[in-house]
Amino acid sequence: MNGPDSQLTLPTGQPAILQATSVRRCDGERVLLDDVSLSIQGGDRIALVGPTGSGKTLLLRSLAKLDLLDAGDILWHKAPVRGHDVPRFRSQVIYLHQRPTLIEGTVEDNLRHPFSFRIHQDKRFHRERVAELLLSLGRDNSFLLKQQRDLSGGESQLTSLLRAIQLNPHILLLDEPTAALDPTAANTVETLVTNWLNENPAGRATVWVTHDQQQAERIADRILELDAGCLRPRRPT
Repeated sequence: MNGPDSQLTLPTGQPAILQATSVRRCDGERVLLDDVSLSIQGGDRIALVGPTGSGKTLLLRSLAKLDLLDAGDILWHKAPVRGHDVPRFRSQVIYLHQRPTLIEGTVEDNLRHPFSFRIHQDKRFHRERVAELLLSLGRDNSFLLKQQRDLSGGESQLTSLLRAIQLNPHILLLDEPTAALDPTAANTVETLVTNWLNENPAGRATVWVTHDQQQAERIADRILELDAGCLRPRRPT
């Protein structure tokens, strides 16, 4: 079980946006998440590290209400997320897999696709906003015309991130988004996420799973370690 420091909150007095409270998940007799509690506040940049199989992906998916729990709860602004609240919650807390799923068509087709869902019908695609984001990465609008089948791994991940960011979520849960990318593509992804956070430092947050210790130091102000289902602050080396 986790120790007294396992609540993992920041001593700022700022209210938590998202909380996991005593989360537990088992597979038969095997404990996958062991009484995990975590508070995420606006401005948090959290890196989640730990060995393969320690439960990092499961924790991210649990935070996004994508996996069921055996015990504990996920709170959004201190309230449990239930039933019809889940789709709206997932529009504000977006989980991104290491291998993005894109539809056939152009990059712009992929960026427009979320607006076909009922949960996003009060929003619309802003090509100018996307163009600004691309310009900040040294790209022009020709990227929007590229076909999905012609995208590199880095370009696919960039498209996936743009698709999420344009929806103005509060929290991005990033599951090793640069693990399969070369250093240049990885830097582009890091830059895009950092720029997004800097636009609204008090209202946005990230939890970023990585096996790269140097990346963890670059992208995070708080590094947490998950090992055998137990979460704790990473001890100084």
